[in-house]
Amino acid sequence: MNSDATGKSGSQRRIGRSIFAVVIGILVGIVLSVGTDLGLHAIGVVPSLAERWPDQLLILATAYRTLYGVIASYIVARLAPRRPLLHALIGGFLGLFVNAAAAIATWNTSPGPHWYPLALAVLSVPPAWLGGKLHERERRSQSAATTIP
Repeated sequence: MNSDATGKSGSQRRIGRSIFAVVIGILVGIVLSVGTDLGLHAIGVVPSLAERWPDQLLILATAYRTLYGVIASYIVARLAPRRPLLHALIGGFLGLFVNAAAAIATWNTSPGPHWYPLALAVLSVPPAWLGGKLHERERRSQSAATTIP
């Protein structure tokens, strides 16, 4: 068994790094989203998180959450020990699952529009793919730059 000084095999370290990459990316997305929500509330652009947001503000929130999904997925891909696009997509599918579960759980109790949680669910995977692809593209261009004499 190939192990380092701590006794962990290379496979165990990669699994740990994979989990770390996905968790950090998800946390980045959450912090950016909630931070933007709170910042926009602090400057008076949006109501509090407990109040109903008008549709135009929910469209804005959907847009910045989608952008933050790309950024978070790029970070996941960048931190992934192998197969960065797969890691980014795992984060996206976790977002799809969580957003779909939240939509189902609040369907009959939420006073807000039903399109918003559905939009968040549907828009979980495409930004994850884009973030992973952006990282792959960057990696290819860096690799090409180092091989040019």
